[in-house]
Amino acid sequence: MPIETHAANINQLTPRQIVVELDKYIIGQDKAKKMVAIALRNRWRRQQVDEDLRDEIMPNNIILIGPTGVGKTEIARRLARLAEAPFIKVEASKFTEVGYVGRDVESIIRDLTDLSVSMIKSEWRRRVESEAKDHVEERLLDLLYPEYPVQQPTQEQSGFVTADGRISSQNLEEEDRRKRTRDKLRQQLAEGKLEEREVEISVVQDSHPMLQIFSPVGIEEMGMNIQDLFGGMMPKKRKKQKMKIKEARQVLLGEEVQKLIDMDKVIKEAIRRVEQSGIVFLDEIDKIAGAENGGNIDVSREGVQRDILPVVEGTNVVTKYGMVKTDHILFIASGAFHVSKPSDLIPELQGRFPIRVELNSLNTDDFIRILTEPENALIKQMTALLKTEQVRVTFTHGAIEQIARIATEVNDRAENIGARRLQTIMSNLLEDVLYEVPDPSIRSIRVTARDVRERLKDIIEDEDLAKYIL
Repeated sequence: MPIETHAANINQLTPRQIVVELDKYIIGQDKAKKMVAIALRNRWRRQQVDEDLRDEIMPNNIILIGPTGVGKTEIARRLARLAEAPFIKVEASKFTEVGYVGRDVESIIRDLTDLSVSMIKSEWRRRVESEAKDHVEERLLDLLYPEYPVQQPTQEQSGFVTADGRISSQNLEEEDRRKRTRDKLRQQLAEGKLEEREVEISVVQDSHPMLQIFSPVGIEEMGMNIQDLFGGMMPKKRKKQKMKIKEARQVLLGEEVQKLIDMDKVIKEAIRRVEQSGIVFLDEIDKIAGAENGGNIDVSREGVQRDILPVVEGTNVVTKYGMVKTDHILFIASGAFHVSKPSDLIPELQGRFPIRVELNSLNTDDFIRILTEPENALIKQMTALLKTEQVRVTFTHGAIEQIARIATEVNDRAENIGARRLQTIMSNLLEDVLYEVPDPSIRSIRVTARDVRERLKDIIEDEDLAKYIL
C-alpha cells in the first residue's frame, strides 16, 4: 500500500503559499518565514534533480536569532506540519560531550525515526481502519453466536448428506436459521444495541517485564531494549478476559489493524521520510556557544558542538529500525544569543548553518495582532474555553489594546518573554471568571479597557509584584 500524500503535498506548496499558511499562525517575522519557505521548497526541487547530482545538494540549515516568545519554535513546527514531515524539537543544552552525564547527540535521530514510524503507522491505520472494523464485527459475531457449532457432529450422526449425496433439508434449514440469527445480531451490533453485553476474549499480556528491568543502561541509548531484541523470539502470553462489547471492540480493532499494517513497508517509508524530509529544531544553541561559564571553562560545551557536527554534516546513525543517513535532514537552530553570538560557535558548525535570520522583538501593535488575527489567537482560545461552560465572553478593542500595552510594558521592565507574556496577563485577567463558572448567574461577560486596568492595576504599579506574577 504506497503512501503518496506526502510527496503530493510538498509538490503543491510554493514558497509564497508556505508563507501564506505560516501567516495564519505567526504574526510578523516575514524574513524568517521567507527563508524557511525557500528551504522547504528546495527539498522538493532537489528530488527533481538528476540522481547523479541529487546527493550533492545539501540542505540550507538555518539559525534563527531572537529573544524567547517571538515565534522561532512555532515557525519550525508549522513548517513541519505543512510538509507532513517528521519533526522533533530538542534543547541543545541537555546534551553533553561523550563521557559526561547527558544524552547522546545521536539520540536525536533515533527519536526522530521513532516519531516517523508512528506517523506512518497512523497513516496506514486510517487507510485500513474500515477493513479492520469489518473483521472486528465478524469476530464479535463469532463470540456472540459462532458461525459453526463448537463440536460439529459427523455426517452420519447429523444426516448432513442423504443416500444420493445431496444435503439434507434438515441441515439446510439449520444453516438458514443460523444465518438469519447472525444477520439479526449483525443488525443489532450496527445499531449499538449490544454494547453493554459481556463477551470473553483472549488478550495479549504484557509479557517478560523482567527483560526491561535488567536492560543494560547503554542499550537504551542505542534506541533499543532487551524486549525489542528478544521479545519476538518468545511466545506471546494470552489470557481470557471478560469485558463489555464496547470495550472489546477497541481491543479487537487494535489487533486487526496491526495485522493489516505491513511493518516492513512502514519502516522503509519512515526511514526514507526521515532521510529526505526530516526536520530537527535545535533550540538554545546559544547555550553551548563559547567556552566559558561563570569564569570557569566548561569542558562539555565545545565537545557538544563537535558531537553535533557529524550529525549535521551527514553520518549514519544506528536505530532499532536500521541505519539512518542524516545528510539531507534539515536542521533549524535557534537561540537568543544575549551573552554569546553565532560567531562563538566552532567554525565547522557555523559553516553548516549558512543561513542566519534575526527575528524582531514584538511591540504593542504585534501583540494586538497576535491576540486577534491568527487562527489559534489567544482571544479565540479563551472564548472557546468559556463557551464550553455556556458563557459568552467578548473583548472590546480598547481592552485588547490595553492588554497589548501592558504586555509591552512588563516585557520592557522585566524579562522579555515575547508573546508568552500575553498568556500570563490573560490568565490573571480572567482568573476569577474561570474559577466561578459554571455559575447560572454568569452567562455573558464583556471585558473593557477599564476592566483590564482595574484588574491588573496593583500588579502593574508594584514593580516587584509585576516581575513575580506577570
